[in-house]
Amino acid sequence: MPTKSRSTSRSRSGSKNRRSSSSRGKKKSSSRRKYSPSAGSDVKREMHEFKRGRLKSGRSGKTVKSRKQAIAIGLSEARRKGKKVPSKKSSSSSSSSSRKAA
Repeated sequence: MPTKSRSTSRSRSGSKNRRSSSSRGKKKSSSRRKYSPSAGSDVKREMHEFKRGRLKSGRSGKTVKSRKQAIAIGLSEARRKGKKVPSKKSSSSSSSSSRKAA
């Protein structure tokens, strides 16, 4: 008896996966890769260093404590090497608004 309930639950989950993937396909405008696989490996290496507590930030040499910062360092190094990585979001709008307020 238990095997029958398991097989039906598998078929249900399989149909859900098919539906979600088809709806996701319609929303995507292009299927091109945004980040190159080698850029991902750079980020992976930086995360490895971060987890071991050996990742240092640029000029100051302080130990990185944030996961987001570790990812940003990996992406910026990949950019410097010329790998396919989207450009940074410009923060000119936020900096210009802070200038007006000050």
